[in-house]
Amino acid sequence: MFSISSTPAKQSAGETITVLSGRLASATLLEDRRAAVLGLRSFAKDFPASVASGALRSLIGSLSKDSEDVDTIKIVLETLLMLFNPNKESPEASDEIALWLADEFTQRQENITLVLDFLDAPDFYSRLYSLQLLSSILTARTQRTEECVLSAPLGISRLTGVLDDQREAIRNEGVNLLILVTSSSIEIQKLVAFQNAFDKLFAIIAADGSLSEGGRTVEDCLILLANLLRGNLANQSLFRESGCIGKLTEMLKGLLEAQKQEDNIAKWAQIQHNRNIYAFISIIRLFLSASSAETHQNQATFWRHGLSYLVLQLAFDADVQIQIKAEALATCGDLIRNNMTIQEGFASLMVPPPLESTAGATSAPNGHSKIYIIDGLLDLTLNVHDISAFDLRFAACQCLKAYFSNHPEVKSHFLGRAIEGYQSGRDESANILSVLLRLPGDVFLSDPYRVWFASVIAFHLLYDNPAAKGVAKGLTEGDASKGEEVVTSIQTITAHLLMRIRRDDDTRILVGYLMLLLGWLFEDLDAVNDFLAEGSNVQGLIQVISQPVRIAGEVVQGLCAMLLGVVYEFSTKDSPIPRATLHSILESRLDKDGYLDRLAKLRNHPLLREFEVTPQKLISTPDGEEINVFFDDVFVDFFKDNYSRAIRAIDKVPDMEVSVITNGTEQGISRQLVDSLRNQIDEKDHAIQEANKANKSLEGAVKEAQEANRRAKEDAEATAAKLTTEMRKLQSQHAAKISEYEQRAAQMQQQLNAKDLQLQTQLAAKDQYLQTQLNGKDQQLQNQLNQAKKAHEVEAERARQRAEAEIADLRATVSRLEVDVMKANKSKTVELQALRAEHADLLKEHTAQLKEANGKAEEKEKELKNTTEEVERLREQVEEQRKEAEKRQDEYEKLQDEVEKLQEEAKKLREEAEKSQEETEKLQQEAAKAKQAVADAGKARDAVQSELDDLLMVFGDLEEKLGKYKTRLKGLGQEVSDGEDDDGDDGEEESDAEEDGNDVD
Repeated sequence: MFSISSTPAKQSAGETITVLSGRLASATLLEDRRAAVLGLRSFAKDFPASVASGALRSLIGSLSKDSEDVDTIKIVLETLLMLFNPNKESPEASDEIALWLADEFTQRQENITLVLDFLDAPDFYSRLYSLQLLSSILTARTQRTEECVLSAPLGISRLTGVLDDQREAIRNEGVNLLILVTSSSIEIQKLVAFQNAFDKLFAIIAADGSLSEGGRTVEDCLILLANLLRGNLANQSLFRESGCIGKLTEMLKGLLEAQKQEDNIAKWAQIQHNRNIYAFISIIRLFLSASSAETHQNQATFWRHGLSYLVLQLAFDADVQIQIKAEALATCGDLIRNNMTIQEGFASLMVPPPLESTAGATSAPNGHSKIYIIDGLLDLTLNVHDISAFDLRFAACQCLKAYFSNHPEVKSHFLGRAIEGYQSGRDESANILSVLLRLPGDVFLSDPYRVWFASVIAFHLLYDNPAAKGVAKGLTEGDASKGEEVVTSIQTITAHLLMRIRRDDDTRILVGYLMLLLGWLFEDLDAVNDFLAEGSNVQGLIQVISQPVRIAGEVVQGLCAMLLGVVYEFSTKDSPIPRATLHSILESRLDKDGYLDRLAKLRNHPLLREFEVTPQKLISTPDGEEINVFFDDVFVDFFKDNYSRAIRAIDKVPDMEVSVITNGTEQGISRQLVDSLRNQIDEKDHAIQEANKANKSLEGAVKEAQEANRRAKEDAEATAAKLTTEMRKLQSQHAAKISEYEQRAAQMQQQLNAKDLQLQTQLAAKDQYLQTQLNGKDQQLQNQLNQAKKAHEVEAERARQRAEAEIADLRATVSRLEVDVMKANKSKTVELQALRAEHADLLKEHTAQLKEANGKAEEKEKELKNTTEEVERLREQVEEQRKEAEKRQDEYEKLQDEVEKLQEEAKKLREEAEKSQEETEKLQQEAAKAKQAVADAGKARDAVQSELDDLLMVFGDLEEKLGKYKTRLKGLGQEVSDGEDDDGDDGEEESDAEEDGNDVD
C-alpha cells in the first residue's frame, strides 16, 4: 500500500536568510556566492535586520574576495545600500540599523579603504554605488568616517578625482559626498582644496550652464565651494591667489547679460535660478567677515575685479526677485564697510533708478537713465512703501550705514548734502531731514518705517560724532529778525515725538525718534540744553512714563524714561532748566520706583533681550506678513552699555555735574568741586595775610639777631687770634717730640737689623749643617740598602744554582740506574721501584729546600722594600721641615716689611702733627703701636729660634731611627759598619760552607 507523499514545508524568510548567509560564508565557487548575494538582495529591503545580522560581514568579505568580478560587486553594493535604506513599512526598519552598519564599516579601517578602492575602478556601477555607500556611512557616523577617509591611502585624492569623471551621475554623487565630508573638518577642507578642487568645480559649473542656465548641479558645486571657504583663511587665500575671483566675476557678468535676453521661464527653472544666485552671493559674503583680518584685502580684490559693481547692478535689476536684491545689497554693504578708499569710490557709482520717475536721473548713452548709488539707496529706503519690499528697504538702509561707517568725512558730507537739500525748500522725499522735521503727507501716513529708517540713518550719522552733532544742532526753523520763533531741530523732533505719542501712532515711528534723540543727547551738554530750552518737553516725557502701560507701550515708556535719565545726567547748573530744578521736578512728578521699573521692563522686553536671535526681516505667517523690526543693532549695544548708568543717574545729587570731553575739550564741571576750590582760595588768602604780619615781626627779630651776630663775630675773631698763638707753641713742641720719636725709631731699627742679620746667619749655618748631615745619612743608608739587596740576590742565585745542580745530578743518577736496571734481570723490579721511591723522596726534599730558600729570598726582598719606603718617608719629613723653615723665613721678611710700614707711618704722623693737638695725641698712640710692633717682631724672632730648636730635635729623632734601622739590618744578617764589605764576604763564605754541608748530608 502506497502512502500519499506530503508537500515539503514552506521555508520562512528568516530561515531562507540564514541558509543564504551560510552559503555565502562557506561557498568556494564565485557562482555560488553570487547566487547567495542575489538571494539576500531580494530580502534586504523588507528584512534589513535579519540580513545584516546574518550576512553583513560575509557581504563585506565578498567585496574583498570578489573585487575582480564586476557583476558580483554590483549586487553586493546594491544589497548594502538597501540595508541602509530599507522600506519604511518593513517591521524591521529602524534607524539603529544604519548606525550598526556604519559601525561595522568604520570600526575597521580596511573596510573604508576597501570601499574607496572601488573609486579607482572604471565600472560605472562600482563607482556610483561605492559613492552612495560612503555617503550613507558618513551620514550615520560622520566623525569616525571622516577619520577613516583621512587615514586611508589617497582617500581625499580619490574623492576629489571623482570630479573629473565625465559621467554626470558619478560626478554629481561625488559632489554630494564632498559636501558631506567638508561640512565641518578644516583639515579635509584644506586637502580637498589643494587637490585643484576649485578649478574642477568651476569647470563643472560652466559645463552645466553656469548661473543663468545651471540646474541643481550648479547649486551643489556652489555649496561645496562655500564649505571649502567658510572660516578657512588658508583656502580663501588659495582661492584668491588662484585667480578664482576673476571666475566669480565672469559668472556674475554672464548672469547679468543673460538677464537682459531671457524672456519668461518656467517657474521651477526660476526657483532653481534664484537658488543658484543665493548660493553665489553667500560665497562672496564668506570673504567679508567682520572679524577676519583679511577682510580689507578681500574687499580690495573684489573692487579691483569689478565684482562689487556687478553685485550692485544685480541689486538694482528690475527682473531680479526682491529677496535676491536684498541679499545683493547686504553684500554690497559688506564689500565697502570700514574701508575708506572703497567708501569714497562707492559714492561715484551709478545705477538704474529704483522708482519709475526719479528726480536727478541722467540718461546713459544706451538710453537708460542712471542715478548715483546714494540717491538710489535713499529712494529704496524712504520711498518704497510696499510691505513685501521691506527686506529690500532694510538692506538698502544697511548698505547706507556701511557707506559711512567709521568714516567721519563721509558722514559730514552726507549730512551737509541733507541739510543743503532741506534748506533749499525743494520737495525731496528721499531726504532724511525732510522726513524727520516735516510732517508727512497722506501718501506716507501708512508707512511707519519711513520715519524709522530716516531716524536710524540720522542716528548713525550723529552717534559718537560731536562734529556732526554741532552741525545738525545749527539747523533751525523761523527767522528771529522777522519776529518769528526760532525752533531748533532737536525741539522739532521732540515736538513730533510727543505729538505722535498723543496720536497713538505706530510704535516703530516713536522708537525711531527716541533712538535718534538718545544718540544725539548722550554726552552732549549743548544738545541737552537745547532740549531743556522747551520746558514742555520734560513734562511731556514724564506724562508718557506715568500713564498706564499699553500694548507695546513698555518699549516707548522705557525709552522715554531713559531719555529723561540722559537729560538729567548731562544737565548743568546753567541749563535752561537748572539741574537742581530738574531734579526736584523728577522727584515730585516721577516716582523713582516707576522710573526704574520702566527701564527694567524695557531691558527685559523680548524685542530687546532677544534681538540677536530675532530675524530682522519680513516673516510670512498664516495670518499674513509680520515684521518684528523695532531697534537698530548699534542702538541695542548702546542701550546695554549705558543701562546701568541710566539707573544710577537719578540718584546723583544736583551739585555733582558730569564732565564730558568733546574734541579734546572738557565740558561740564562739578559745582561741589568749584565751591571747595573757592573755600581753599579764601583760606590761602587769609594764610597769606597772617604770613605777612609774621614776616614783619620776623624782620625786626632778624635785625637784632644780625647785631648780636656781629658782636659775637668780633669776640670770636679775638679768641681765634689767641688760640692761633697757642697753637703755634704747641706745634713747635710737637715737632721736637716727633724728632725725638724718630731718633728712637732709628735706633730700634738698627738694633732690629743687626739681630735680623745675626738670625739669618745662624739659620743659614744651621740649615747647611743639617742638610749636610741629612745628605750623608741618606747616602749611607742608600749604600747599605744596595749592598744588602746585592747580597740577597747573590745568595738567592747561589741557592738556585745549587738546587739545579743537585736536580741534574739526581736526574743523571736516575737515568744511570734505569739503564742498569734494564740490563739486570727482571727479578730486580722491586729493587728498582725502591730506588725510584728513594729518588722521588730525595727529589721532594730538595724541592722543599729550594722553595724554602726562595721564600727566604722573597722575605728579604720585602724587608728591603719596606726599609726603602721608610727611608723615603724620612726623606719627605726632612723636606717638610725644610719647607717649614723657609716659611718661617718668609714670616720674618713680612715682619721686616711691617717695620718699614711703621717708618712710613711715622713720617706721615710728622707731617700731620702741624694741624691740631688731637693729631699729636694720635702720633703718640702710633708711636706706642710702633713699639708694640717692635716687641712683636722680637717675639716673632724668638718663635723662629724655637722652630729651629724643634728642627734640631727632629733631626735627633731621625738619627735615633737610623740607629734602630741599623740594628734591624744587623738582625737580618747585614753589617752596616765601616767593615761592611769584608763582613759581607765572610758571610758569603759561611753561606757557601753551609750549603756544602747540606750537599754532603
